[in-house]
Amino acid sequence: MSRVLGVIGEYNPFHNGHLYHIAKSKQETGAEYVVCVISGSFVQRGDTSIINKWAKAKMALVGGADLVLELPTVYSISSAENFAEGAVKILNSLKLVDTLSFGMEAKDIAILNNIANVLYAEPKEYTTMLLHELKKGNSYPKARENALMMYLNDIKKYANVLSGSNNILGIEYLKALKKTKSDMLPIGIKREKVLYNDENMVDEFASATAIRKMLITRQFDSVRNAMPKASYRILGEELKQGHYVIELSKFEKEILYKLRSMPQEQIANLPDVSEGLDATIKNAANSCNTLEDLINIVKSKRFTQTRIQRILLYALLGIDKKQMNASKKVEPYARVLGVSQKGKDLLSEIVRINPKINMITSVKKYMDTVSNKNLKEMLQTDIYATNVYTLGYEMDSWANLDYTNKIVTL
Repeated sequence: MSRVLGVIGEYNPFHNGHLYHIAKSKQETGAEYVVCVISGSFVQRGDTSIINKWAKAKMALVGGADLVLELPTVYSISSAENFAEGAVKILNSLKLVDTLSFGMEAKDIAILNNIANVLYAEPKEYTTMLLHELKKGNSYPKARENALMMYLNDIKKYANVLSGSNNILGIEYLKALKKTKSDMLPIGIKREKVLYNDENMVDEFASATAIRKMLITRQFDSVRNAMPKASYRILGEELKQGHYVIELSKFEKEILYKLRSMPQEQIANLPDVSEGLDATIKNAANSCNTLEDLINIVKSKRFTQTRIQRILLYALLGIDKKQMNASKKVEPYARVLGVSQKGKDLLSEIVRINPKINMITSVKKYMDTVSNKNLKEMLQTDIYATNVYTLGYEMDSWANLDYTNKIVTL
């Protein structure tokens, strides 16, 4: 079998930076096939995907992917750690992906690997420092950054590494590779010209964050310049049909209704809720009329806006701590969203190598036959997430698209 490259992304939406990443990764590895694991209707920063997962799969295929798999919702809206581990476990299950490539702000992957080694091993001295930083009232990401700086004792070398969103995910990918004892070799591709959250456009490069803001302000010429032509056409088709959800506020009333109807102890049972945050969220939901007001009341030095938005998504989608913990103990299924002509050979090879793989090409068939309770619940959450997501469409808010939409092929 030829070399196979694994890539993990949100593609929200697929832009020139993503195109560069796939092309550069193929060039550096000599890979003939590319497998992409992508998030579905909702994404890791606690927000909506602007277009549905089938449209994103199509963008990935025209951008160089041969097989596109969905990262289940319970991972895609989780912490960076669980997001990364879920995706790595899916790629591991295929048993033929040679290399995992990810973007990074750092110049050298070794810097990220040194941090990943500490986080994986969790030496006692580091955990003591981490607890000390948390007791100061810092958020977990800030406490972890401070503890790592002290433990590694080289501020010049590691300063600002953990302020890069791609670096953070890269470290978690490296840690997941160690934890799962993966055979995949990691490579890091340095981000060019713009960073993850940059709102400025440099030449033909803009971050997904910037592109989403351009869409809100209807700067379509700038969006066109920042995306591959084929991806922009796909985006245009979705916008024209009203099949888009720009931001989480589209579900403002649904989320406030959910929180108001939930007993406080049920809010306490949402992932990422701790230290009395349930009471703060409940009181805010009972007094606020907008998500923006609720988030501003609840967020603090200790609890970041991203963490709060993820909690809001857990409430909206009915994901509790039990389900989140279960996701950490199972090997997720490989749900096929899209495949190229070349990728069909790859699919056949995957099934030949691993005939017992949990591969989903028909949601109905899988739901009718799956015996693992946790995996069934995981897929039910994906189906429900799509049903909720389409409520945000301007037109055609149909349910059960996971049953009716076919695998995207090129």
